[in-house]
Amino acid sequence: MIIAVSYENGEVFQHFGHSEQFKLYEVTDGKIVSSTVMDTNGSGHEALAGWLNWQKADILICGGIGDGAKQALAQAGIRVFGGVAGGADESVQALLDGTLEYDPNVCCTHHGEGHACGGCHGGCGGCH
Repeated sequence: MIIAVSYENGEVFQHFGHSEQFKLYEVTDGKIVSSTVMDTNGSGHEALAGWLNWQKADILICGGIGDGAKQALAQAGIRVFGGVAGGADESVQALLDGTLEYDPNVCCTHHGEGHACGGCHGGCGGCH
């Protein structure tokens, strides 16, 4: 199994669509056997779902994420654990231990000034 974490400086990056790196963990029999940090090469938002699918990710751990990206990930068969903060390594271990704190209803809320997505039900998948 491959677990991907939106990544920046050892932490879970808080805006999926702006992730420049992911840390990918290979897990066998409930144990991390390897990990590597990979650049996304400028992919953004829904395009990241294709990038993660190409990396054979089964699970994504991230901070904020919009509805459009969540739908694209679901179509790719990638399970999302959003609304996570803290260390990337610790988050993966917590997932494996069954203690990860996440928000299944997380929405993108990390926008710069002058941008609003209208909330999750108001078209959050169209955020930029």
